[in-house]
Amino acid sequence: MKTAILTDTNSGITVEEGQIKGIYVLPMPVIIEGNCYLEGINITHEQLYQAMMNDKEVSSAQPSPGDVMAMWDAIFDDGYDEILYIPMSSSLSGSCHNAIQLALEYDSKVIVVDNHRISVTLMESVFDAKALAGKGLSAREIKAYLEEQAYQASIYITVDSLKYLKKSGRITPSAAAVASILNIKPVLSIQGEKLELFAKTRGIRQSEKKMLEALQNDLATRFFEIPAERLQIGTAGTFEKKEDAEKWLAFVQSAFPQSSVYYFPLSCSIACHVGINALGIGVSVLAERN
Repeated sequence: MKTAILTDTNSGITVEEGQIKGIYVLPMPVIIEGNCYLEGINITHEQLYQAMMNDKEVSSAQPSPGDVMAMWDAIFDDGYDEILYIPMSSSLSGSCHNAIQLALEYDSKVIVVDNHRISVTLMESVFDAKALAGKGLSAREIKAYLEEQAYQASIYITVDSLKYLKKSGRITPSAAAVASILNIKPVLSIQGEKLELFAKTRGIRQSEKKMLEALQNDLATRFFEIPAERLQIGTAGTFEKKEDAEKWLAFVQSAFPQSSVYYFPLSCSIACHVGINALGIGVSVLAERN
């Protein structure tokens, strides 16, 4: 069986990078002032950030059923026998459940994984899937592995402004107002399910330290039996300035000198909810890829 690996841009993998690595990537929609754009196709991170700075109305959206099925059909036209689709977590979007329903029309040739991940941890699941497909595993076998390992990952994220969390209803306007006055920055956590409040800190620097402490604790407790070579740390953010992204990466790398840490911009869809200058860190347990 020739198995195609498909994900969406919420993995942090761009359409162009996917083409290089043999991974199909579905661009996620972003709505600006009522107009729909597709990440990496007709909108960039910089254009989205500019719209947000100009206080334009922005939101994320699910890909349309037509766009999803058109992508699947195009992949089959490329000669694949089956598709393994790894979208963002079902607990963070309805797109996973919708894809499962659409897959019923494809006679078991499209297998949808509910991996309970997003961003850098979802990216590692996609790379795991590609490696496992290269070893000859079927889509169903890879799905079973990814769902079994779904919670072997951890993400922490903090936001510079509560404006967009307030807009999405994740915090109340009164709580956002108090937090703004006191310079309180929430540290949010994703441990496989929904985005949850992990801690509150005063200022972004304290948030950064809190996230590092949390990840260090995860490595010392949840993942202490995992060999270092199977632990991948990644950073992400929605930085306006490239140098700020580089500083965040360097800060994390210095805290974990034994690891090779990388940085990827958070997807445009995620940026719609966390705003500009948000930053995050995650760790994933990797499959044996050799």
